[in-house]
Amino acid sequence: MAASSTHQWFKSSYSGGNATECVECAHVSHGTLVRDSKQATGPVVPVGSEAWRRFVGAVGRGGMPAGLETACST
Repeated sequence: MAASSTHQWFKSSYSGGNATECVECAHVSHGTLVRDSKQATGPVVPVGSEAWRRFVGAVGRGGMPAGLETACST
């Protein structure tokens, strides 16, 4: 999926100040879009609403959803 300038993209308040390791997100009706902030016109990863909710909830509790560690390391 290509990035769109019509979405309202935002960075996490936890993003590093040096702008070397950051992603941007945009909420859409079916979930959330994620992209590399340094490549605004690059690829976009769509994440479904339920998956995004579980991810944000797990991160807020200091953990990761079951199986996500493996998926992220491949």
